[in-house]
Amino acid sequence: MGVAIKLPRLGRRPAAKNSTRAKSESKRRAIKPGAAQPTSRKKASPQRKPRGQQVQGATRKPVATAEKQPRSFHWLNRILVLLATGIVAIAATQAYLKLQAIPVERISVTGELEHTQTAAVQDMVQPALSGGFLWADLSRVQQQLEALPWIHEASVRRVWPNALEIHVIEQLPIARWGDGAFLNHEGEVFRPSKLEAWQGLPQLRGPQGSAPELMRTYQRLVDLLKPVGLSVAQLTIDERGEVEARLGGGQRLVIGGVDFLARINRFKAVYRSELAGRMGAVESIDLRYARGVAVGFSEPAGLSATTSKEEKA
Repeated sequence: MGVAIKLPRLGRRPAAKNSTRAKSESKRRAIKPGAAQPTSRKKASPQRKPRGQQVQGATRKPVATAEKQPRSFHWLNRILVLLATGIVAIAATQAYLKLQAIPVERISVTGELEHTQTAAVQDMVQPALSGGFLWADLSRVQQQLEALPWIHEASVRRVWPNALEIHVIEQLPIARWGDGAFLNHEGEVFRPSKLEAWQGLPQLRGPQGSAPELMRTYQRLVDLLKPVGLSVAQLTIDERGEVEARLGGGQRLVIGGVDFLARINRFKAVYRSELAGRMGAVESIDLRYARGVAVGFSEPAGLSATTSKEEKA
């Protein structure tokens, strides 16, 4: 008994593959570059995405649109600024003109005035007030007041809205200087018109420029002699610096130019011990000695404290 065996056909499958490749290549050749490819009517089945991966949806490309530029108002701002500046300038000018037109309507004078009249002060400062309240020359007013003989110091200030306040300090005469002037407490020379009321003041004499130093010497001598009850009527200093005083009783006191304090203390000691009861007969007292004083009497008298001229310093 025989067995039939069916052998497979070799070489047919490769032929099929080759035919398929040929068809695909012919299709590729048929498609021109840039031509739209036909789409299949069948919808491709969506492929499943792995878990954890988000599905991205379709996005539209933004359409480029022209941006609108905002309108510029810089010119309007500049106009407003210029307008505001003009208004401020006009207001300031009007205020300035009004202040300039304000006159000085009241002048008050304060201070202890014994030799200067208030009305005279007010009349003197009027020419300096021609510029009105705002432009009144206060420094000129002050200089005019301090030029008056009896005015030692003056201060002037504005008092709103239309007044001036003047404070005056008068001279305080301490002594007469020479024959026609006075010295104040600072040793400054001033020359008032009326001298009669002050003739009782002590008189100081000296070379030009020596007034301040001589005033200090006078005040020092007055303080030293006050405890013993003596006063000073006159004090002079010469070109060599030699100081000489005349006491209130008319006695001549020669002090010299050195050792001022030591010589006055020596005189006070002699005065207390020997001269207190005899000053009416004393004409002169010379302190320019090393160990004592020389006393001259109007009548001869003995005095143990008197030294000889050989011991004169």
